[in-house]
Amino acid sequence: MSGPASDVPRWLPAFAAANAVLALTFGTFAAHGIKDPQAREWIMTGVMFQLPHVAAVFGLIAWRNTKFVRSGAWAVAIGSLIFAGNLDALALGAPRWVAAFAPIGGSLMMFGWLWLGLVALAGDKLRGGD
Repeated sequence: MSGPASDVPRWLPAFAAANAVLALTFGTFAAHGIKDPQAREWIMTGVMFQLPHVAAVFGLIAWRNTKFVRSGAWAVAIGSLIFAGNLDALALGAPRWVAAFAPIGGSLMMFGWLWLGLVALAGDKLRGGD
């Protein structure tokens, strides 16, 4: 198969899909298997950030499949996984110091969106590359 659709690097959408599966798995687990309200809240907060960012990654690829957009989408995708993963770990009983890594995920998400904003403002000036 050739053409624009086949040119989309497979790792980013595959990563986003795996991220969605994790979010849905933890969200379902929180809704049906977690009795502790704090643990449930941590997981649901992670899911609330993770799932919209997964959808955004697919939208970003459809919007403009360039290395500049993909780099921002990677930051958003990895950031949401780190952020939600830390909250999931806390809910499963990890020590509280694990929470110190959540801001890394949040910062990656923010950086990704700021970068994507700059890419959007630059328009065709950043058209170079695949």
